[in-house]
Amino acid sequence: MKSAKMYLDEANKQVDKLSPEEAIALHGKGGVFIDVRDSADISTTGTIAGAVRIPRGFIEFAADEAMPFHNKSLKKDTDIYLVCGAGGQAALAGKTLKEMGYKSVTNIGGFADWKEAGGPVEK
Repeated sequence: MKSAKMYLDEANKQVDKLSPEEAIALHGKGGVFIDVRDSADISTTGTIAGAVRIPRGFIEFAADEAMPFHNKSLKKDTDIYLVCGAGGQAALAGKTLKEMGYKSVTNIGGFADWKEAGGPVEK
């Protein structure tokens, strides 16, 4: 039987991770930043400036070009940077995207760390 820790360990092995400072340096230079938290969290704290908002529970539908819910900002050859509350959901969403054929998927950790490091934010 698998535990949550096992799922997270697998995801962290498959999805590269950047520090907030490294991710901030990439912001605005191409790629898509995606906040995978639910909208209630985002409305409370804000999110990364320009981030696409796709909850983790919806990522498969937004990422699949054959689905009517496909998010056109998701392209398999685009650099994708994922953020969540602490990094776990971003890792799990990243693993899913990689399994769906997305090539460049990176976990940038938790939004609070981004904000604390001085990354640009919006409500």
